[in-house]
Amino acid sequence: MHIIESKIFLIFATYFKTTMKEFSKEVYLKWYEDMTMWRRFEDKCRSLYLKQKIRGFLHLYNGQEAIPAGFTHAMDLSKDSMITAYRCHIHPMAMGVDPKKIMAELCGKATGTSKGMGGSMHIFSKEHRFYGGHGIVGGQIPLGAGIAFADKYFDRKAVNICFMGDGAVRQGALHETFNMAMNWKLPVVFVCENNGYAMGTSVKRTANHEDIYKLGLGYEMPCLPVDAMDPEKVAEAAYEAIERARRGDGPTFIEARTYRYRGHSMSDAEPYRTKDEVAQYKLEDPIEIVKKRILDNKWATEQELETMDEKSREFVEECIEFMEQSPYPDTSQVYDFVYSTPDYPFLDKLEN
Repeated sequence: MHIIESKIFLIFATYFKTTMKEFSKEVYLKWYEDMTMWRRFEDKCRSLYLKQKIRGFLHLYNGQEAIPAGFTHAMDLSKDSMITAYRCHIHPMAMGVDPKKIMAELCGKATGTSKGMGGSMHIFSKEHRFYGGHGIVGGQIPLGAGIAFADKYFDRKAVNICFMGDGAVRQGALHETFNMAMNWKLPVVFVCENNGYAMGTSVKRTANHEDIYKLGLGYEMPCLPVDAMDPEKVAEAAYEAIERARRGDGPTFIEARTYRYRGHSMSDAEPYRTKDEVAQYKLEDPIEIVKKRILDNKWATEQELETMDEKSREFVEECIEFMEQSPYPDTSQVYDFVYSTPDYPFLDKLEN
């Protein structure tokens, strides 16, 4: 290990002598309930897309559920915020957004989180401090730092969790943002959800290194990888990074090593990987990890978990029913969120 890398991890270990909330029976049962519902929600989205009730792009989150489960366990949901890219259906649910409204948004209904005008890639909730849902690859990275700057400026004692994919770390904006975030000690946790393939090109083919977390070393930013198929490990890393940021000690970069069981989007035929590889990773399914710990600790029986599964199925059907009964936006709504500034600089020159 290089000297500077050792130094970063020494700093990391010294700072993070904080107390983690207990991983209790109640926590594990909630994780199981949430994660199974999230998985079924995404599976239903796939079905609705094939029926052309969801249009445009659709990026499913199957396999990555341990990440929002772990992070929201570590966050203070009364003031912390979150921002991510376009694989964004599950993060807002974890933050408390009503899944029925998310389903309505996916189908372009007026009862959706963005009144049906955002769609799959643009889920948003000011109430729950979930700031998107961004279609531009890496576009949310500087925005996450901007939210953190506002939190620091107004002394909110809040932390922003800024998610990105492994493809987004190749954007120059990441490096500009890392530099400024460290220089200003912004309260932000940068998280790369590394599912291995970006849109369809493996990490090993896009750079000279495969350890994405080491990008933080150039800025002396505390950085580490975490097994993101396990919500406990995610929560532990998240809590330490969040508390560091909240104390005013600046950002952390976490590489959450995960795997997506579906393609990049619905149009992805997945020629870059084999079915055997997907099957191998399904042996590490985060839902099965949570289920096994519940059973091993005798926190619930198989039958009780099956009852929870059935409730998840029923709830997802309720989400679909809510969406089906919701109206499409009135055509006049298209003008509601368009604004102009009469005295905008140089506008007269453009018109002439």
